[in-house]
Amino acid sequence: MAPGPHYADFWLRLAAYLIDLTLIYIVEGVLAVGVVLMGPRDISIVGILVGLINFALVSAALAWAYFALFESSPMQGTVGKYALGIYVTDVHGDPIGFWRATARYWLKPLSSASLMAGWIMAAFTRRKQALHDLLAGTIVLSRADRMVPRPNAADASLGEYWDGRRWIISPVLPPTEL
Repeated sequence: MAPGPHYADFWLRLAAYLIDLTLIYIVEGVLAVGVVLMGPRDISIVGILVGLINFALVSAALAWAYFALFESSPMQGTVGKYALGIYVTDVHGDPIGFWRATARYWLKPLSSASLMAGWIMAAFTRRKQALHDLLAGTIVLSRADRMVPRPNAADASLGEYWDGRRWIISPVLPPTEL
């Protein structure tokens, strides 16, 4: 009997999220410096407010695109998730599409409401789901169980195999029916 899925732990998910936030903040910092260097030199309150609103909108769009595009890509996760060997699926284990990844991203503020209780749920629920995962119908799994090759009896009689350095083609034996 095959073991069930290996759900990603709370701390692993938090570490992946911190990696992602660091990457996003670096990109936003570079953009902010570029805007300041290219902006006009006369400073007014209205100009500063418009600049802050525009920066907030661009930052929100950048973060949304980062999470939604990466989680709906063949990687099934952001750079942080990929680096730590975890990925996002739907509750059946299938990859999620762009719109489900978008819903998952925009539901994250609900997880932050009420003193981060929605995020902390991931430490205590059976499938390690945060509030936004429950609402979006997603789970975060670990790739650890995929990285260990399991011997398959059906593959034992194949004519070629990998010996660790190269493919080996063994001679094909005559059928046993002869």
